[in-house]
Amino acid sequence: MAVMTYIDAINSALREEMARDSSVFLIGEDIGKMGGAFRATKGLLEEFGEDRVIDSPLAEGVIVSSSIGAAMAGMRPVPEIQFVDFITPAMDAITQQAAKLRYRSAGTQTCPITLRVCYGGSVGGGLYHSQSNTSWFIHCPGLVVVAPSRPYDAKGLLKAAIRDNNPVMFFEHKKLYRSMKEEVPESDYTVPLMKAAIARPGSDITAISYGYTLQLTLQAAEQMKQKHDVDVEVIDLRTLAPMDTDTFLESVAKTSRAVIVHEDNRTLGIGAEVAATIAEQAFDCLDAPILRVTAPDVPLLPAAAELENFCTVSADKIVAALERSMAY
Repeated sequence: MAVMTYIDAINSALREEMARDSSVFLIGEDIGKMGGAFRATKGLLEEFGEDRVIDSPLAEGVIVSSSIGAAMAGMRPVPEIQFVDFITPAMDAITQQAAKLRYRSAGTQTCPITLRVCYGGSVGGGLYHSQSNTSWFIHCPGLVVVAPSRPYDAKGLLKAAIRDNNPVMFFEHKKLYRSMKEEVPESDYTVPLMKAAIARPGSDITAISYGYTLQLTLQAAEQMKQKHDVDVEVIDLRTLAPMDTDTFLESVAKTSRAVIVHEDNRTLGIGAEVAATIAEQAFDCLDAPILRVTAPDVPLLPAAAELENFCTVSADKIVAALERSMAY
């Protein structure tokens, strides 16, 4: 075991998979000599060379389209989109090509790319360096969408994604990169895709989240225990699509209450889908309305600190929703 930050875990996973499988290569803006905008690929150019760590032009569409072609030719590309805010030039390649390749070929072709995407706010990045947009891709069948919340999962899920034969959107929250550390195995391991985790067991209320807001939800759960002696069970979705509904439905059946937390806009965010699933399949278990803690429906995120704080999810906002649910 080694103590790693989230960004260290990403770097370790990339290094191990490139050493294990010569068909794995990286492509993206500034990932080579610079080592990536956040240093996720630091040292990999020197270790694996320019043929496998490719500095690309500022052209997201080219990055993803070339990766799809390489995947169809037998490679396992790991392209990087430096900020999700700039992913729109690649939308056709992602949603019309990568996502549909297996379906339109009747299963005869696959597209094993792992598209690493930096997302999220709470770092003062302003409008074009703080967006989430995970729901754009959750809506597209054929894509696996992953968003780990801790270093252990970041490494294990990234290794599993690279080995998977489906196109995987791997969302990395920039606030997590250096804000937390934990012990991570230096030996080979994977974390299964499409499986949620119980991040904190509890019996009184279920809180469901992912990514950075999962950490805020854990903080809120501890406050609820200290203030009200309420045990909050926290579910980490980990894979957003295809979603593991069984884990949170079993939790809601036990606690009879649900609060969903995510950083994206409220309307048609993942919370709406989770809430609909609970309403359809666990309505008889509920003792209180399903509540959501989200960003408002404004372009995210404002650069001004006061406005950013107003728009972002916080532990205090989650506590208020948990208290409201328990009041019913």
